[in-house]
Amino acid sequence: MAPAVNTERISSFVLPDRIVVGLGHMGAGMAASLVRAGHRVLGVDPGPVPTPAGVVRTTLPEALAEAQAPVLVLSLPGTEQVDQLLPDLEQAPAPVLVIDASTCPPADTRRRAERLAGHGHVLVDAPVSGGPSGAADGALTVFLGCSEEHLERVLDALDPLAAHVNHVGEVGAGNTAKLMNNLLCGVHLSAAQALHGAAEASGVEVERLLAAVNTASGRSGVTEVNLPRWVLSGSFDSGFPVGLMARDVGLAAEMTEELGVSSPLVEAARAMWDGLLEQIGATADFNKMVTTR
Repeated sequence: MAPAVNTERISSFVLPDRIVVGLGHMGAGMAASLVRAGHRVLGVDPGPVPTPAGVVRTTLPEALAEAQAPVLVLSLPGTEQVDQLLPDLEQAPAPVLVIDASTCPPADTRRRAERLAGHGHVLVDAPVSGGPSGAADGALTVFLGCSEEHLERVLDALDPLAAHVNHVGEVGAGNTAKLMNNLLCGVHLSAAQALHGAAEASGVEVERLLAAVNTASGRSGVTEVNLPRWVLSGSFDSGFPVGLMARDVGLAAEMTEELGVSSPLVEAARAMWDGLLEQIGATADFNKMVTTR
């Protein structure tokens, strides 16, 4: 059942200027960071998720009608969910800046940006890295696809959310960078499965083997961060599930195929993540790749 809309609280707000669509782990953290930065935030989510403190829950049409010079942040599962919003956005009473933090195929992002531009709106792609903790702390890394014309306004809107904003290029470039980042992370985790297995099979302490690698050329973000923090600790609580990583590796593989730059390694990574998804399910922590054989 969709949550009730509290229109009385909405009307008591003074000039709400931020709308967050998608109040899951990432969206809720971003909404909380915007509230902490002094913004009036309206939240939209049809699911039974909690409403962050300081956020007024409503529907998208109501939020678009209430917000002043609205900036809309999307934190949604994927391209299908973003497409479902387009009819409401097209009918918004005032121009909207849409910052899409969802991970989507770059071609879909460019298509949506062109469609919304015909109605006077601006859409940029700003997929993120940093997990729920980064969202809650306002310390995300953003991969931004945005024209120079709108860059200053977009950077100002992202300031409460991000520790690092990488302006990669025009619209669509942000998702290209995010998919390449997650493909590399997926490959590194797949390779780290062999490191972990070799330690067990050879009798070498995995902590010592990892420490040695991290002083040399084989190190990566996975060996320096993921393994110590979420694998060797046994916590497996990064907040990023197998289902999303398998999706992202798959999207990256499709993109490289379309561009004519795929490789056997990319296909092997896709097969390993699809296999892990089938073996342990979509909700398990993605770092389980290292220990699952």
